[in-house]
Amino acid sequence: MERVAPPSQAAKPSFLRANAETIAFAVMAVGLAIAPFFTYPLFLMQAMCFALFACAFNLLIGYVGLLSFGHALYFGWASYLAAHLAKVGVISFPIWFGSWRWIVIPFPPLSPELAILGGTLFAALLGLLAGLLAIRRQGIYFAMITLALAQMMFFFALQAKFTGGEDGIQAVPRGHLFGLIDLKNEAAMYIVVLFIFLGGFLLIYRIIHSPFGEVLKAIRENEPRAISLGYKTDRYKLIAFVLSAALAGLAGSTKAIVLQLASLTDVNWPMSGEVVLMSLVGGLGTIFGPVVGSFVILLMQYKLSVVGEWVLVIQGIIFVSCVLLFRRGIVGEIAARFKG
Repeated sequence: MERVAPPSQAAKPSFLRANAETIAFAVMAVGLAIAPFFTYPLFLMQAMCFALFACAFNLLIGYVGLLSFGHALYFGWASYLAAHLAKVGVISFPIWFGSWRWIVIPFPPLSPELAILGGTLFAALLGLLAGLLAIRRQGIYFAMITLALAQMMFFFALQAKFTGGEDGIQAVPRGHLFGLIDLKNEAAMYIVVLFIFLGGFLLIYRIIHSPFGEVLKAIRENEPRAISLGYKTDRYKLIAFVLSAALAGLAGSTKAIVLQLASLTDVNWPMSGEVVLMSLVGGLGTIFGPVVGSFVILLMQYKLSVVGEWVLVIQGIIFVSCVLLFRRGIVGEIAARFKG
């Protein structure tokens, strides 16, 4: 008669499987720390900004099931505001006094950390306003509302004076972090971006592995059941939407300081499509998928820049191939094989 192992002696997951995410994070952190010795630091900093952007987007679609076609709104406008605060400092906004008048609040240019914080908070505010309008809709209606709001703000950016129109905001000073660290130094700038990326990544990881994150996954899987259990799903979705917008704004603000530029490209609809592609290629609903997808797409754009506009056609082919051949993305397929 075959002997059955008692529960205490049953097969346990190997050390690698039990600690796969911790090991992967350590490998990623060490790899990014030593990567500047082997490749161009500015490319790596740009890739980390887009990776954080993709992770923020994945928080919404991968763990709540909400497809936003307008996430460039938060990335791009946070970039504009951070660049403006770091370069000019003056804030002006319209207010109604019988007729529309512009209120101007003058102050000197802000330090980079305050400019990034300002851009992030502004993105969170935009996310709150957009979420209040869109969050009660589902499916294609939700996606179209987010796209419409993003395009409305794109045309506003095109016409507004402080954005620089088609020229954007150029020559944004990097300044001194906390008045001490000169960010014109490439190594110092890289370390700051690395800490921002890892901090944002760990925050997302903590969110999705918290009780709040479990509720988000329940909403993604079966929202009517979550409602029947007493959860106010609209409130949870709105909080997730604002968190996603804020993290996208953090990525956009950091990018503006790194590249010293905020342009219409950051807020236009192709940027929203690009972050969808990054998440899809890497693996929706996986914590490391958007990071891998971002580096793959940006590396492809960098290597294929010689073909000009044809790079968009190649991206389209990759998108279709992912949908048809490996729907779980690069990391999703690897994780499935690893578990098998």
